[in-house]
Amino acid sequence: MGSTSANNPHAICIPLPVHGHITPMMQFAKLLYFRGIHITFVNTEFNHRHLLQSIGSDQLKGLPDFQFETISDGLPTSNRNATQDIPSLCSSTQKYLLAPLIDLVGKLKSLSVVPDVTCIVCDALMSTGIKAAKQLGLPEFHLWTSSVCSFMAVLQFRELVKRGLRA
Repeated sequence: MGSTSANNPHAICIPLPVHGHITPMMQFAKLLYFRGIHITFVNTEFNHRHLLQSIGSDQLKGLPDFQFETISDGLPTSNRNATQDIPSLCSSTQKYLLAPLIDLVGKLKSLSVVPDVTCIVCDALMSTGIKAAKQLGLPEFHLWTSSVCSFMAVLQFRELVKRGLRA
């Protein structure tokens, strides 16, 4: 990839801030990048630290059109090596991620070195990304980052409840 062109599309990729969702979104973001799309990968501060520990800080060196941005998950600072409480994390991201995400898009728009954001690619379970795209008038794309088995379970959930099968 060469340097950023103002005409290149620019996708913001937002995974659900849980490790099993970050890796598939990162893989998808890299595929988009190698198709000429400028990528801003948005992660929570907590998960970004873990991501850098696992992939190394120089993993994306030499990829000028691939950048990371972080936003707060709204939770209090915790042990750096702890696992976050998933229900608290999901609740917090629904309450506190929308405004920082919209602010981030505004910040990116003010930078002359990156193309304008043209779409948001968010985890299918990340409603905040969907809301941000709608508020900003941007197209949104949903990536199902979980297994096919879990996708089929979600698709069949209503039918199973209708038949009287409950957890």
